[in-house]
Amino acid sequence: MDGTTARGQASGLAREQALRLAREQALDAAEELFYGRGVQSVGMDDIRGASGVSLKRLYQLFPAKEQLVVAYLERRDIRWRRRLAEHVDRQVEPGQRLLAVFDWLGQWFAEPGFRGCAWINSYGELGATSPRVNAQVRAHKQAFRAYLEALVTDAGLPAPLTDQLFLLSEGAMVTAGITGSVDPAGQAGVAARLLMEAQR
Repeated sequence: MDGTTARGQASGLAREQALRLAREQALDAAEELFYGRGVQSVGMDDIRGASGVSLKRLYQLFPAKEQLVVAYLERRDIRWRRRLAEHVDRQVEPGQRLLAVFDWLGQWFAEPGFRGCAWINSYGELGATSPRVNAQVRAHKQAFRAYLEALVTDAGLPAPLTDQLFLLSEGAMVTAGITGSVDPAGQAGVAARLLMEAQR
């Protein structure tokens, strides 16, 4: 490899690293602003100001705001489901693992800046006009339901319980987002326990 080729490769690597860093900075800002203020009230100039990434670079990374919204939801989905699984995995007994879902929801609801479910919020704002956002919301909810289904199966409980627990979880998210209270998690957890006991 001659010196010119090596310099070219190093320069290309540096550009890739700069783009990755700018993308993370943009997504960090998007997550804070979209979740805190709503998607439609935040413009790309707001993202530029909060992230320090130039508008030119922002549009290079995300040619349309919709693409930034989808990327924000995709990254948040990975982190949200990982945090949930890490909490649930601390429990060994299958039934307790199911109930741990509601414990974790309570912890999430108590976090500073909690403003409900990001996917429900985004669907409310853009679900009727953005098929890509709609698809991302559906994918997240399907993944969460599939996770509950696996927990129900591991606990040896009837399959229909999955949808009941899913609805309890989703209802708790909406209610907590509207009321600003952590109580819906505990209330849903009590209902989940009663449903589980009725199936044993």
